[in-house]
Amino acid sequence: MTTSDLFYTLALLKVEGVGDIVAKKLINHCGSAEKVFSRTKKQLLTLDGVGEVLFRNLQDKKVFALAQSELDYMERENINYVFYLDNDYPDRLKHCVDSPTVLFQSGRICLGNQKIISIVGTRKITSYGVDFTRKLIEELAPLNPVIVSGFAYGVDIVAHQAALDHKLQTIGVLAHGLNQIYPKAHKKYVAKMEQNGGFLTEFWSNSNPERENFVKRNRIVAGMSEATVVIESAEKGGSLITASIANDYNRDVFAVPGRTSDKYSQGCNMLIKTQRAHLLTSAADLIYMLSWELNATVPNKMVQKQLFVTLEAEEQLVYDFLQQSGKEVLDSIALECQLPIYKLATILLSMELKGVVRPLPGKLFEAI
Repeated sequence: MTTSDLFYTLALLKVEGVGDIVAKKLINHCGSAEKVFSRTKKQLLTLDGVGEVLFRNLQDKKVFALAQSELDYMERENINYVFYLDNDYPDRLKHCVDSPTVLFQSGRICLGNQKIISIVGTRKITSYGVDFTRKLIEELAPLNPVIVSGFAYGVDIVAHQAALDHKLQTIGVLAHGLNQIYPKAHKKYVAKMEQNGGFLTEFWSNSNPERENFVKRNRIVAGMSEATVVIESAEKGGSLITASIANDYNRDVFAVPGRTSDKYSQGCNMLIKTQRAHLLTSAADLIYMLSWELNATVPNKMVQKQLFVTLEAEEQLVYDFLQQSGKEVLDSIALECQLPIYKLATILLSMELKGVVRPLPGKLFEAI
């Protein structure tokens, strides 16, 4: 995308009545944002959703001054961007009908790794939520996922910090322009996040963290991720909106259960109860449901059995069964070893980390 293309795209987005859906429709129909402004009334009115009012709004020259002002800011502050047709635009987000036409970004964001999960939840995180979030990311770290969140208080910042602790790429999706950080208390994390990850936003430099921006931000968090994890949530909250959007996008949603008396477990319990989220008790649940393979992250490295491995009783039971039967699917292992699947998934992950079993395509496992 050239600077000229970006200029006309920014101008188009400032036309009254043009949102991301209409903007992309116009660009796809005309071939570029610049050509949208040069099309005749007759040519544009043939497009569904374009009427007399929108055509008149396209004649407003003030949008070009606004676009130039933002472009000057981007060049001055060295702000990067991705266009929705670019190869480095988040792939899953690209397939969402209401995805942003342009995303502004800072840092070193690389989304070649497709193991991208969003972790969200209440801003009033409890010690239970903190411990679970840190443990979850610790257990997922060998798979090198990208951790996405909203850089807010509570669950968001705990997830970002845990990702940084394990040297995982982490991305904060902001509800305002890149000229500021909200909340201000989190400025101390910016430099470290930009070394391995960074920040994404659809909002221009003059955009403040308004209430409605957070809802718009949530669709990016949900849309760019393979799965959304809700750690803790009250009966109502922004994280439940993110979960709802993820469901609408046909993404997997996971929720951490809690006691019925705990205020910040009510939202998660309701998601599980209404079957809008998978129950999440450990990283193994997520790994199993998403069909992730631990050794897929290092294809050229053989899994080597550790010497003098000590197996727990149930691990030994599973290992002996796989030694005798060879390759088996998860359901068969659970049936023959008389173990519930949720527990078996955790056992297999532990055994895989010890180097005594390995996962195979088709949810098969074999002893090493």
